[in-house]
Amino acid sequence: MAAADSLAAPSVPRLTCTVAGVDALAPAAAPTLRFALALDACGAAIRSLTLAVQLQIAARERRYDAAEQAQLADLFGAPERWGQTLHTLPWTRAALVVGPFEGTTTAALDVPCTYDFEVAAARYLAALSEGEIPLELLLSGTVFWTGADGRLQAGRIPWECEASCALPVRTWRAALDACFPGSAWVRLERDAFERLAAFRAARALPSWEAVVEELLAEADDAR
Repeated sequence: MAAADSLAAPSVPRLTCTVAGVDALAPAAAPTLRFALALDACGAAIRSLTLAVQLQIAARERRYDAAEQAQLADLFGAPERWGQTLHTLPWTRAALVVGPFEGTTTAALDVPCTYDFEVAAARYLAALSEGEIPLELLLSGTVFWTGADGRLQAGRIPWECEASCALPVRTWRAALDACFPGSAWVRLERDAFERLAAFRAARALPSWEAVVEELLAEADDAR
């Protein structure tokens, strides 16, 4: 029995995580949110953590005004169907390495924010005017710790390790505005872009905004 006990897998320290805060990171090369993760290893001496974090939007957990409902129709359909169509949206993934600590620590998780509005989560976020965005953070990875015998141990972080937080819409917008103030991005197929470029050159228009305004004005006049 003693031999079997000595070969038993070490018990991985129980890890809990809460989000202590989130801010827009500025300056930054791309829109980025910085989450402060409060980690608790229940008194264990941690040598390091490698964390992979999946962030998803718990869309059912907030209310939506009429303007937001209209903006979200392409994602979830008519509001009267949202009981069946409104669902959690996968957003993004991020990773970090946490250095040695004993018991508790706080780590900074930097999360890039896509500004590609072909991505469903980005369209969802852009449709919100105010309030908070309910997020779920699902954690996985590997923990390295010092065992009772003083030797280095390693194990997988249990799958049930997760956290939740409410991200203010204004914080997400601040992250985008830090890099692209007052701007939005639209992806185009190359042939459509080339036609727009030819239109811009033919009209000697000074900017892409001017191209869009010209086309919209012509569309209004044709009604």
